Amino acid sequence: MEFSTQLKKIRTENGWTQDELAEKLYVSRQAISKWESDDSVPDLNNLVKLAEILNTPLDNLVLGNTINSSSSNPKIDYSEFTYDPTKEKYVRKLGKMNLWDFLEQHKFMSTFYIIIAISSFLFIFEHFINLFMDIATHN
Repeated sequence: MEFSTQLKKIRTENGWTQDELAEKLYVSRQAISKWESDDSVPDLNNLVKLAEILNTPLDNLVLGNTINSSSSNPKIDYSEFTYDPTKEKYVRKLGKMNLWDFLEQHKFMSTFYIIIAISSFLFIFEHFINLFMDIATHN
């Protein structure tokens, strides 16, 4: 499927006019019209913005590839995940990292921090035990 056809299809599925999409993208309605009539194509920056605004993967917008064509596949939240072609799967965008994602991505540093935390805890625990033993022997 051509980009122009795909753009019009996705725009109308979202229920937007050319004016509404142009306003969201900060371009003129004529630019959207030219893209949909295959008179011109947007630059790379506008393509990326279009994919984000239309909440669709870039390859779906440009090539018409539908990654989730099967209804049994879960829906992907494109605001939270992005497709990583090197891993050939969707990965969480780095802006939304939680503790478990951090530990997964930084295994060496995480192990180091865990060892430091445990050894600090043991040092403090041993110090308190010795302190209580001294108090108990002086009484």
